[in-house]
Amino acid sequence: MSNLFDLTGKVALITGSSKGIGRAIAERMAEHGAKVVISSRKAPACEEVAAGIRAKGGEAIVLPANIAHKDQLQGLVNDTIAKWGGIDILVCNAAVNPYFGPAIDCPDEAFDRIMGSNVRSNFWLCNMVLPQMAERGGGAVVVISSIAGIRGTPTLGAYGISKAADTAIVRNIAVEWGRKNIRANCIAPGLVKTDFARALWEDPPTLAKRVKDSPLPRIGEPDEIAGAAIFLASPAGSFTTGQVFVIDGGVTIGGAALE
Repeated sequence: MSNLFDLTGKVALITGSSKGIGRAIAERMAEHGAKVVISSRKAPACEEVAAGIRAKGGEAIVLPANIAHKDQLQGLVNDTIAKWGGIDILVCNAAVNPYFGPAIDCPDEAFDRIMGSNVRSNFWLCNMVLPQMAERGGGAVVVISSIAGIRGTPTLGAYGISKAADTAIVRNIAVEWGRKNIRANCIAPGLVKTDFARALWEDPPTLAKRVKDSPLPRIGEPDEIAGAAIFLASPAGSFTTGQVFVIDGGVTIGGAALE
């Protein structure tokens, strides 16, 4: 393996890593040498992922947590440090989207939940991790955003607002913590075949339009996002910070131009 993508000995904490994009990132980081923390709300689902990683010779532990609860996030950080001495890579992947439809009809409760889980929890978790990361000589933060955060949408408006806020989080971390050798970047996926996005890719008209509008006429797979996360967390990305990496098959630059 090229040293450019070597994560040997690094500790990677990945939220929402029991399935989808988070699971793919955890599995691939483990393959590249990282010790990974599998975390989501449900321990059994996390254990399945961790067992698969260990079966292939990787290192993984399970620390369940609900990202909506600050005390559980602090416990997640504390337990990771107690087990493995620190955190070198933080991947904020867990997110929610309880509302699908025009933003004007989004209930206050849904908006508050979206912003709390997708923005505030990332803000909390980064602030918990960054000081010890600086003490270790540096590290990398990767936040999974979305193309909904960089372009308008008629049905995912509140979610898009939260994902735009995530891009601001990484830019500020990049500026505030860069002198401590800490880098922070976002990945903004397009439509990826995950349970989280099932309502979109299982809807035939939505899927047909997305495929039609994309230069690569298909939707993405979780593994196709994992590679970017490894780049951003590894020596290969050592001069990359404060950026938003769009991985969407080209849909944001296609659209009407393909008609």
